[in-house]
Amino acid sequence: MKEKEVFIDLLVNLIDGNLEKKQIEKMVEVPKYSYLGDFSFPCFQLAKIYRKSPQLIAQDFATRLHSSLFEKIEAIGGYLNIFLNKQEVTSRVIKEILTKKEHYGGLKIGKNQVITIDFSSPNIAKPFSMGHLRSTVIGNALSLISEKCGYQVVRINHLGDWGTQFGKLMVAYKMWGDDELIKKNPIKELLKLYIKFHDEEESNPLLSNKARDWFKKLEDGDEVATQLWQWFREESLKEFSKIYQLLGVEFDSYNGEAFYNDKMERVVQLLDQKGLLKESDGAHVVDLENMPPCLIKKSNGTTLYATRDLAAAFYRQETYQFSKALYVVGNEQSLHFQQLFQVLSKMGFNWQKGMVHIPFGMMLKDGKKMSTRKGKVVLLETVLLEAIGLAKKGIEERNPSLKNKDEVAIQVGTGAIIFHDLAHHRLHDIEFSLEDMLRFEGETGPYIQYTHARASSLLRKGNFIIHDQEVALIDEEAWTIVVLVNSFSDIINRSLEAYDPSLIAKYLIDLSKSFNKYYATVRILDHLEKRQSRLSIVFAVKTILNEGLRLLGMKAPEEM
Repeated sequence: MKEKEVFIDLLVNLIDGNLEKKQIEKMVEVPKYSYLGDFSFPCFQLAKIYRKSPQLIAQDFATRLHSSLFEKIEAIGGYLNIFLNKQEVTSRVIKEILTKKEHYGGLKIGKNQVITIDFSSPNIAKPFSMGHLRSTVIGNALSLISEKCGYQVVRINHLGDWGTQFGKLMVAYKMWGDDELIKKNPIKELLKLYIKFHDEEESNPLLSNKARDWFKKLEDGDEVATQLWQWFREESLKEFSKIYQLLGVEFDSYNGEAFYNDKMERVVQLLDQKGLLKESDGAHVVDLENMPPCLIKKSNGTTLYATRDLAAAFYRQETYQFSKALYVVGNEQSLHFQQLFQVLSKMGFNWQKGMVHIPFGMMLKDGKKMSTRKGKVVLLETVLLEAIGLAKKGIEERNPSLKNKDEVAIQVGTGAIIFHDLAHHRLHDIEFSLEDMLRFEGETGPYIQYTHARASSLLRKGNFIIHDQEVALIDEEAWTIVVLVNSFSDIINRSLEAYDPSLIAKYLIDLSKSFNKYYATVRILDHLEKRQSRLSIVFAVKTILNEGLRLLGMKAPEEM
């Protein structure tokens, strides 16, 4: 935001080295109430330096600050309050949006560097459950936000396509599988077999040995086991692609766990060469500071998640030369990533500093984690289709003559599910509630989409044309909108810094509320001479709602 930068630079000159610029940036606030100004600077920290009361410092600064961007400067209770020149700011901000359109708010902080984002990563041969939604939509939003900030993004779906669960599935398939049923509905039937295996295993422990034997066959390249594994994987990807298509999510790589099978021995050798590998009860570990040792190889010689993730980190750095690598994986894996990063650090690889675990809370059902093993799972596809159906019903009630009902229903239904997740701070657990997810009233995705459609309708009715003339602030009620649209790039920057898309979600709600209040109090299309200026404000809102929704992975319908 240009005005904020001007204010900070003026303060830097006034304070003259007594505080660092970064400290000043953190101290500048936006007052809670508009009557206290647009920006505020507390002078309490300067009292010791200048040996004066904060109020006297604020009064002194108020007489020495000058800029055409400021309408008024006040010193109240030790705070320096700045009121912006509404006409000048409105003219600049709206003109910039009219010129840049959807590129408005973009940043160059990424400097075209590569950022890899590992997200979604479901297990194959299991259905795409609600438990996978969080990683998928948070990772997708962070990918889009990173691109907006000037990064080249590589989206990675690190599929769970290896492990003893495949041995279990192969045993279940051989014992109870019905080829005809499986071909009709592969994932549903494979899930039934997986659940049945765990039920039977409780009374027949020998099944566990059989499962281990089948997984060993797979590891040894047995033809039957390999064919079954490939079939499970292909069918899973077909099912997953339906979900990803509905959600509008794409990936650059589907290299899963199996891809790194032949790349792990190199990691073990490197650790050994660097003298980091220690033996412990027959297993090989790396000792770490302030946390348990990282297990690299079990006593029976098999490698683990850590070995695989180390191999993946090397492969990604060598293939993409990333400056940052994000892992959008649940809270429960925090220790694993702390260990992973510390092992790389001990190996002396500086690029490890750009690796970040982005944890998130769980999707709970009745206060408990959803479990595929126990059959306590809610299918994401079921929820999405229900949401789309409800959206279509709502459209038919409100706007029966809408031409592209099915397309809009998909945009609104999936948008409701995505927004419900992203509006929560990612670290919070979310209780699964269809009722809450599919609400179309209140602070929801459909509310923002409806606001966008309303703005689009006004622009059509008013025959709005983008023009070069200055945009005046005709209505006092529009100032709140101008302040909000002016802060769009700040919100994008903050959401990337905190890896928190909920900042954008909350911002879009605030902007929608502000616009709907404006719409309710000002007759936008009346008065021909004021219409174009007012519609310029509407265009700014529409542009930012559209772009903000896109950054969350949602669509913005023109009509609803």
